[in-house]
Amino acid sequence: MATSLYRLGRGSMRRRRLVVALWLALLVGLGLAAATLSGPTANNLTMPGTESQRAQDLLAEQFPTASGATGTVAVKAPAAGQLGTPEGQAVVKGITQEAATLPGVVGAADPFTARAVTPDGRYALIQVQFTEGRDEVTDEQRTAFEKVGAAAEAQGWQVAPGGEVIDSAPEFGTAEAIGVAVAAIVLVITFGSLVAAGMTMLNALIGVGVGMAGLFALNGVVELTTTAPIIALMLGLAVGIDYSLFITSRYRQNLLDGLPPDEAVGRAVGTAGSAVLFAGMTVVIALAGLAVVGIPFLTVMGLAAAGTVTVAVLVALTLQPALLGFAGRRVLSRKQRAAARESAAAADGGAPAVARSAFGFRWARLVIRFRLPVILVSLVGLGALALPASDMRLALPDAGSEPVGSPARVSYDLISEGFGPGFTGRLAVVVAGDDRQATAAAVPQVTALVQRTENVLAVAPPQFSPDGRTALLGVVPKTGPTDPATETLVHDIRDAVGGIQGADVLLTGRTAIGIDISEKLSDALPVYLLLVVGLSVLLLMLVFRSLLVPVKAALGFLLTVAATFGLTVAVFQQGHLADLVGLDTPSPLVSFLPILLIGILFGLAMDYEVFLVSRMREDFVHGDTARQATINGMGHGARVVTAAAIIMISVFGGFIFMDDPTIKSMGFALAAGVAIDAFVVRMTIVPAVMSLLGDKAWWLPRWLDRALPKVDVEGDGLRTHLREENPANA
Repeated sequence: MATSLYRLGRGSMRRRRLVVALWLALLVGLGLAAATLSGPTANNLTMPGTESQRAQDLLAEQFPTASGATGTVAVKAPAAGQLGTPEGQAVVKGITQEAATLPGVVGAADPFTARAVTPDGRYALIQVQFTEGRDEVTDEQRTAFEKVGAAAEAQGWQVAPGGEVIDSAPEFGTAEAIGVAVAAIVLVITFGSLVAAGMTMLNALIGVGVGMAGLFALNGVVELTTTAPIIALMLGLAVGIDYSLFITSRYRQNLLDGLPPDEAVGRAVGTAGSAVLFAGMTVVIALAGLAVVGIPFLTVMGLAAAGTVTVAVLVALTLQPALLGFAGRRVLSRKQRAAARESAAAADGGAPAVARSAFGFRWARLVIRFRLPVILVSLVGLGALALPASDMRLALPDAGSEPVGSPARVSYDLISEGFGPGFTGRLAVVVAGDDRQATAAAVPQVTALVQRTENVLAVAPPQFSPDGRTALLGVVPKTGPTDPATETLVHDIRDAVGGIQGADVLLTGRTAIGIDISEKLSDALPVYLLLVVGLSVLLLMLVFRSLLVPVKAALGFLLTVAATFGLTVAVFQQGHLADLVGLDTPSPLVSFLPILLIGILFGLAMDYEVFLVSRMREDFVHGDTARQATINGMGHGARVVTAAAIIMISVFGGFIFMDDPTIKSMGFALAAGVAIDAFVVRMTIVPAVMSLLGDKAWWLPRWLDRALPKVDVEGDGLRTHLREENPANA
């Protein structure tokens, strides 16, 4: 593999104008395709096979007017009792009529008829039914709905349109800019050269542009959730910068070792490029592996992010060598160029003597000297961070977790204030019989059983489809959508109505859908974690020809995941230090965060593992002691891994500044996970454990060594090839 990549790197540099032209043409072509073919993203998370989804499908087929998006208009009178006066009733009826005549609306329920008025006569709740699902509601229809009641507000009334129709996609902008700006600063400090930093950043941005343009171009054919592009951008930008950083760093080292630019590029792509290719493959496999969970929206998220990572790898292996060809030796700082002219180190030789006193070498010696205390303190610290994970609760976010002052949050708070939290997460019972008579007979039984269920506040009168075969009953819990008691209620209702004869009785509604999705994701989490850990052991066994190194890496990954989960739960669910991340209201973690986090962190953890440990193996194979090989691997890789980790933390951390709580929690979790994995696990625990294992770290049974294919990430095959091709310069 290293030899093939060596040829690819040299070829890309020699034909650099053609390579750059092809990538720019691809960027422009996909950009035009995205502008013309892209469709809207979807916010409707479906879960085939669940009871709530079967009920939604049944409504769409037999009761289409009740299957569209719903909105709510909360109304608060200036004074208590005002809704009992003719003037107050006229105001509310006017708002109801205004909502009913909006484009795309089937009708609006009169709160006085529906008994949706509080006993104190101050609050009213108007239900608004749209024709289309919430993903099909247009921006014009949504804007018109948000303006309902403007005349009443001018008279001192408080009117708050809300409900699922208010949902909108998070916007791109500030978060990415913050991450890119910090990454640029880190690159300049790391390289000491504006040219090297600029080339690396330009390469990564072109890759992100191609990946995102291709993703949005496909959106006209494949439905993307609103979160999928954010995840793809977040990950594509982070790994794109890191992968380019790895190759540029090795290219600079090769120049300092006295190699001509074309040879330096070839060897950089053959060695560091091998690690980039392997690390990228692990990220792609882990993300694509989300498809095995069998959840459509999660599969789309994983494949979208895997696509941008694939582009980032291809760009790093082809476009980066081409750009380095234009830069030549200017990627070195002035001091390095002066030093390079005075010294012509042997090609592929060791680092200059001064480098042996660099921080990476000093840190490695310190960790090895106190390896047992270091391991113990690290394990205790990570264990303490992981403790809150035992209290982790998962749910789909509701309006109660939205930023204070947002339209959805204002409506949620007003409804909770006047009617109680249960009105913000109502359930729907669908009763479907073979004929009108069967449905009519089942509805009273269902109503009675639901009313007797603990934690039910009210059951609304049934609505019947035009043919009378399907009925819809609204159920109001006493507790909010993400309250554990509401989850218990969902199961209690299903158990209570399970024995009804002559009709299918299904429980649905946004709250029930969220509970079903969260439970299915929780069930899939252990399976996916086992798959990822098994995959990591197998892949690292191929790369490092060892049994203990992969096991150590997998255990380190589990430590990272546990500590990251615990830290995220402490901040976003329990509310500790919530003000620092701009979180208004602590709430359960979004249900797909843990499984998505495992997939992404797995790939990123393997990045640093491969980059550090491959150099350790390289030096061990070439005669160094296990201890010295560990020191060399840390010494040569610590600076680059530190820069790469800071860049990833900056890119992910920039998304903490977004208002959307789901994106905010993802950015925080990924930034925390990278920090923990890079600085605690890979750069502290790994060298301590490697020195403790000694030569045993590289043991592999002979029969297994013969059975495993040769991957050659460290470039042994490339050295042999170069010696045979040109013994004088190898």
